[in-house]
Amino acid sequence: MLKFIAQVFLLWVIYSLSIWVVKTSHIPLPGSVLGMIILFVLLSTGVIKEQWLTAATTPLLKHLTFFFIPIAVELMQWGDLFVQNGYLLFLPLVISSLVALFATGGIVQLLTTSSNNDGMN
Repeated sequence: MLKFIAQVFLLWVIYSLSIWVVKTSHIPLPGSVLGMIILFVLLSTGVIKEQWLTAATTPLLKHLTFFFIPIAVELMQWGDLFVQNGYLLFLPLVISSLVALFATGGIVQLLTTSSNNDGMN
């Protein structure tokens, strides 16, 4: 239990730090997104080991869908906006999805081709 509390505290510190950075530097980015970027960098560089967070993140990931319920309820209050201007929201969603799809596909093909060429030499 102490391990779980310590790991949640570490996640909270990263989140609080990112909120503080956004507020003080007026970065046009949500603090939670900056916190995820900071956590990603810390995990990627090995400053924080994945094992240091598994006790806290496993239950959070297991129940991740529950975190989207408040968002869905809030969107219901904006129903009239979606009915009136939904077509304006549809185009950016389609374009951004296609950009992500083609970028991911292109990167995978590039990496697959380069790794196949390296193996032949």
